[in-house]
Amino acid sequence: MKGNLSQLKTELELYASASNMTELQVVQKLNDYYFNKKVNENLKLYKKGKKKVSEITKDLKISPRRFYAILEKKKVQHTKYNKTTPELEENV
Repeated sequence: MKGNLSQLKTELELYASASNMTELQVVQKLNDYYFNKKVNENLKLYKKGKKKVSEITKDLKISPRRFYAILEKKKVQHTKYNKTTPELEENV
């Protein structure tokens, strides 16, 4: 395992030097790539109705608000809940 990790580290350093980026920038891009890949897999299940928002947010370790922002960004149809009641708005 340690040999594989050192090999990965050298590959990362070589790629970073070839692309004029830092190692942290390369790792951040990889993180973004795999996060988006996981999001897309979960969105397919969400569209089919096989996975709920709470399960997806738990898997991705994000807040429901962030997940709904991702849904709006990707133009996926979802239900919005109105937290205010009409009775309270009339009295104010």
